[in-house]
Amino acid sequence: MSKELIKPSQFCIADMTEEDDSLQPNEAITTALNALYQGILDTYKSDAIVTGTILDISPEGVLIDVNYKSNGLIPLYEFNEVELKGLSKGSTIQVIIDELENFDGDVVLSYEKAKARKAWKEIMDLFEAGKPVEGIVSHKVKGGLSVDIGVPAFLPGSQVDVQRVTDFDHYVGQKVTAHIIKVNQKRGNVIISRRKFLNEQRSEVRKKVLEGLQVGQIIRGAVKNITNYGVFIDIGGVDGLLHITDMTWGRIAHPSELLKIGDAVSVKVLSFDPVNEKISLGIKQLSENPWSELPETVKMGEKIEGIVSSITDYGLFVEVAKGVEGLVHISEISWTDRITDLHKHYKAGQTIEALVVSLDKENRRMSLSIKQLKENPWDAVVGGLEVGQIVTGTVRNITDFGIFVQLSPGVDGLIHISDLSWTEHIKHPSDLFKKGDEVRAIITDINREKRKISLGLKQLDENPWENLEAKYPVDSVVEGEVSKITDFGAFVKLASGIEGLVHISELSGNNVEHVEDIIKVGDKSQFRVIKVNQEEHKLGLSLKPKGSERPPVKRQPKEGGEQRPARRERVEAVSHTPSRMKSQFQLELEKHSARQSNDTEGTKEAEITEESSSENPSEE
Repeated sequence: MSKELIKPSQFCIADMTEEDDSLQPNEAITTALNALYQGILDTYKSDAIVTGTILDISPEGVLIDVNYKSNGLIPLYEFNEVELKGLSKGSTIQVIIDELENFDGDVVLSYEKAKARKAWKEIMDLFEAGKPVEGIVSHKVKGGLSVDIGVPAFLPGSQVDVQRVTDFDHYVGQKVTAHIIKVNQKRGNVIISRRKFLNEQRSEVRKKVLEGLQVGQIIRGAVKNITNYGVFIDIGGVDGLLHITDMTWGRIAHPSELLKIGDAVSVKVLSFDPVNEKISLGIKQLSENPWSELPETVKMGEKIEGIVSSITDYGLFVEVAKGVEGLVHISEISWTDRITDLHKHYKAGQTIEALVVSLDKENRRMSLSIKQLKENPWDAVVGGLEVGQIVTGTVRNITDFGIFVQLSPGVDGLIHISDLSWTEHIKHPSDLFKKGDEVRAIITDINREKRKISLGLKQLDENPWENLEAKYPVDSVVEGEVSKITDFGAFVKLASGIEGLVHISELSGNNVEHVEDIIKVGDKSQFRVIKVNQEEHKLGLSLKPKGSERPPVKRQPKEGGEQRPARRERVEAVSHTPSRMKSQFQLELEKHSARQSNDTEGTKEAEITEESSSENPSEE
């Protein structure tokens, strides 16, 4: 079945309107309606800022009523944390109309854009007036912080504080005040400086503080910074230095032992330089100097009791009174024991007794001694010793240069390596001795001032090198055993213990390349003494028999011939002989003169030609 097509011309148009004067608005109504619509159109239009009321706050956003036909929902990311905490139902905020109606028929609002437009005006006004701006640090960025001042502003790391800041995390979420140092509204860039604002504030406060500051004044302050040499105290916008020596009458290794950053302390102004604005502060000056009020029992030569306050590598610090400490040097601990680690023998807080060795109240120094409470064992022992006395002791220590022998507790004697043997070549004393060995030696020297005793081991035996020339005269024959072989000869040990040297040239009448070809270590043989030096302890030996030395050879002139002249005479003779060397120019002159000569022309020409050709083959 086909559809019927209805054309517009088939419709009938009827005029149903009737003119009724009662339905036409009068002039008053028209004016009121025009005013009403005109106000709505002016207020509700795109990009206009309006005031709205918060209806609800949910994870989806903040619902705002702007008295329009629909409500607007603003996302939460347009608010920072501080702003979100300040929002509540029923409160009003200013927003901007992005769109009067979106696809769903709702009005589109923006809090962020309204805040930025309002902020830019305030920013430009503050920048031109040179006034600071307030904002909230939103997050860290590369090189500094991002601060919300209505628009994101950059706070460089170097401008965060007057002091260098390494950790920016604790600034996030805080409210800061800073000066605007650069603005580019076209690009939306703002750079601020909190450091500039703080310096201005400090300069005003500093001026007021410095005007009322006086030497000797006691003021309150807070610890701002701690260094190895002292503490910086903030006394109301001005920093003063509390040196480590002015912190306590006692002794401390580091200022952090007494104070920490943020502590509130009372200090005394010691000195003040208004030109350079340098202030020296002190804490110990708040109390009397304890060194000037020492008890009468604390004096030189008296035994005192104290508490170990600290232990160092070089000694003990002992507190003998409050704020008064004395030093027991490590060398004053014991007469006999060699102490290297004081922590093994003492601990902080331990009560000890010591003898006051020296006392300087003006410089606040006191030297103490523990070992001097007892008698020095060296004086007691050495009083009964004398040079030449034979003693017995125990090897306590071995060094490269000798051995230390303990004669009694606290008294040692040294046997030098050169005093161990008359004849043996000892490389190291440990080759002969070890710790704990009992040694018998003779006292060779006593130095009572330096408290040193020298001992000798070889002096117990007779010196085999004495009367060496009488014992071993030249050309005498001795028996010995080869003890060592070198490249230049062999060392032979005799029955007396001394060693002699047989040089390689004294091994045989023939030429010897290697000593081992003639003798070896352990070989025993008869040797002839050829040299004796008692002072240097040297004995020269030989395997050659007496009379085997070669006589000096004298050159004789040849028979029937003359003796050659001396070298100097020959040199002089040669130096005075005219040179027979001819140059090419001389040869050519001779040729020319030969051609002109009439006598013996042929002979001379032949000789010259032959001579020329032999000396200059290029002409042939």
